[in-house]
Amino acid sequence: MELKWLLYVTLLALGILAAQAHDMDEDNDADDVVDIEDDLDDGIEEVEESKSETSSPPPAPKVTYRPPVPTGEVYFAESFDKGTLDGWILSRAKKDDTDDEIAKYDGKWEVQDMKDTKLPGDKGLVLVTRAKHHAISSKLSKPFVFDTKPLIIQYEVNFQNGIECGGAYVKLLSKTPELNLDQFHDKTPYTIMFGPDKCGEDYKLHFIFRHKNPKTGKYEEKHAKRPDADLKSYFTDKKTHLYTLVLNPDNSFEILVDQTVVNSGNLLNDMSPPVNPPREIEDPNDQKPEDWDERPKIPDPDAVKPDDWDEDAPAKIADENAVKPEGWLDDEPEYVADPDAEKPEDWDEDMDGEWEAPQIANPKCEAAPGCGTWQRPMIDNPNYKGKWKPPMIDNVNYQGIWKPRKIPNPDFFEDLEPFKMTPFTAVGLELWSMTSDIFFDNFIICTERAVADDWANDGWGLKKAADGAAEPGVVGQMMAAAEERPWLWVVYILTVALPVFLVVLFCCSGKKQPSAAEYKKTDAPQPDVMDDEKEEEKDKGEKEEEEEEEEANEDKLGNASQEEEEEEEEDDRKRASEEEETVNRSPRNRKPRKD
Repeated sequence: MELKWLLYVTLLALGILAAQAHDMDEDNDADDVVDIEDDLDDGIEEVEESKSETSSPPPAPKVTYRPPVPTGEVYFAESFDKGTLDGWILSRAKKDDTDDEIAKYDGKWEVQDMKDTKLPGDKGLVLVTRAKHHAISSKLSKPFVFDTKPLIIQYEVNFQNGIECGGAYVKLLSKTPELNLDQFHDKTPYTIMFGPDKCGEDYKLHFIFRHKNPKTGKYEEKHAKRPDADLKSYFTDKKTHLYTLVLNPDNSFEILVDQTVVNSGNLLNDMSPPVNPPREIEDPNDQKPEDWDERPKIPDPDAVKPDDWDEDAPAKIADENAVKPEGWLDDEPEYVADPDAEKPEDWDEDMDGEWEAPQIANPKCEAAPGCGTWQRPMIDNPNYKGKWKPPMIDNVNYQGIWKPRKIPNPDFFEDLEPFKMTPFTAVGLELWSMTSDIFFDNFIICTERAVADDWANDGWGLKKAADGAAEPGVVGQMMAAAEERPWLWVVYILTVALPVFLVVLFCCSGKKQPSAAEYKKTDAPQPDVMDDEKEEEKDKGEKEEEEEEEEANEDKLGNASQEEEEEEEEDDRKRASEEEETVNRSPRNRKPRKD
């Protein structure tokens, strides 16, 4: 009991201390405007300074930034660490079919440090303005031709302010004679579009390529299936994320976020609409015959409505067994005019009509079961059957659902190498966003996975390491949160102390036995001796009872055998006397008569 009371008191004290700390925190917040006295003791100041020095956490390890350098052949690599837009071209185009006020691509781009950066010197391309059209592009070192090597496109994005509605995708601009980066706009032909896009609660990660129809020469957009992974956190956590597209000559593709595959597939099987059209199509000129019967069930033509079926019976009827409650006020209306209401001074009866006080619930009805004309409640009609319909039976003339016949597709073609797309010669960003300060960094286009991985480790990997070094551990985060909100100490204490208290309570709630040291030095038996004696006495009593039962059984058996012996002796005596009497009556045994 002492231990339990001690735990109770400890938990109560901790709770009071936490509550006081919370109150002090609130008081401090409320008294920020009060001047603080400046005549503190020098000794107290020294103690507090030394205490703060000793209690401050060790500084986080510093991560030094170095611009990434390609480790192999690349078609394009940009880290923006020069601090300028050299090599990039701002579009001066206008969008067609759009109001002149918003048709211009006048959105602003700048090279800046990322907000709250942990890597001084690491710069990136920032979409600065919101609610404007933005377009910027840059030439590759040489055109990319789809032949026997993979295509890898990779870059970083950070939605520094989150994202409401807008995209952060890139376009690989097709190599055409008409390509003019100064006039880059939404209709500029591209080969691949890849990257994140969001509007409302629709989170997307685009992979679209434009496929050329070998018969017509027209281009059609092919969209990759939506990934199964949850993409929301990439748009909302305000962290830098690495987006990678790997496209292989065998038509397979992988989409990675932070070097983790979130989507994969094949250009022949996992694009919508499919790359290759179907071999057969439905004949557009085929028509369903007039006598084609698609009804699997029909009403039974031989069914007859029963004579007692009343289609006019109502579904509800008045309950004839209901009785009006006592105290029902028939003459009182349910609502009455508000006696305290007054006509507004500006009420104009010519314009507003005759003024009437607003209706309120009749106060007399509050204590009564009801007011107004009483009506019987309605109940389900047991005789209600509704409109009669004949039962449904199988249609013997059912022919199934009609479909037009198939004919060969005149537009059919088979392209087994959709990987061989239109070569591209530039990379561009053509975006509309309702959120500003979207951060782009470390673009690379290459053919070797190792080169892309090295570039990622030197760029995005360094950011990740710096963020991890700057973030406190779980315990540190909990302590920091408790410093801001002292009431969290109660939660922490209860979370830790309550399970311990329950374990101790269950383990120690048994009856306490006195220890051997508490007994006096007498001949009084110890608890273990007393227990042994009790057990011996119990065993002895059980043995005595068993012996008594055995003796009683033996006595019963002895008495029964003695009675049987006496009965046998009595029978023997009777038989002997009968034999003797028989012998005496025999003539040979008679004595002769004396004359």
